[in-house]
Amino acid sequence: MAANVDSVVVVDEAYIDFGGGLDISSIPTAIPLLAKYPNLLVVQTLSKSRSLAGLRVGFAAGHSDLIEALNRVKNSFNSYPLDRLAQAGAIAAFQDEEYFAKTRQAVIASRTSLTKGLEQIGFEVIPSAANFVFARHPMHDAAKIAAALRQEGVIVRHFSAPRIHQFLRITIGTDAQCQALLAALLVLVA
Repeated sequence: MAANVDSVVVVDEAYIDFGGGLDISSIPTAIPLLAKYPNLLVVQTLSKSRSLAGLRVGFAAGHSDLIEALNRVKNSFNSYPLDRLAQAGAIAAFQDEEYFAKTRQAVIASRTSLTKGLEQIGFEVIPSAANFVFARHPMHDAAKIAAALRQEGVIVRHFSAPRIHQFLRITIGTDAQCQALLAALLVLVA
């Protein structure tokens, strides 16, 4: 940011709440840097850890000049204006810290358990601080695994881009959903 003072530096913290430890106060946000860098804009979505994906709610934090510029142009490109219901949902999501902490901790615990389970059946899992893991099996084609899982009613994402074509993006579900995934994978990679 110091080397690019004439440019806006955007930090996307979409998955920020799933990093760090289980203690909410240990979440490593860039927001404290706003006082030092007027060219910093930190954005967060409430779609992930606050469970509001359908409402398309998020926020930007930054110097008042950056926020004013965003407000000036937002209606020319924002296809998701915030209605009162979305605003009320966002406010309620921030007020219910108990629910937030509970669901956040559940995702982190399930992610840890799923990662261990995947590794036990031979998958390489890239360390994750999100609500998903990125995994591949060295002996099995990812596209074939994804297709076979789909036949079993288990949906994972597969990308065909060259650098990641052998990886699966697996969203963290409930413990029961993660166990169903592991059971289906165990049959496929055995």
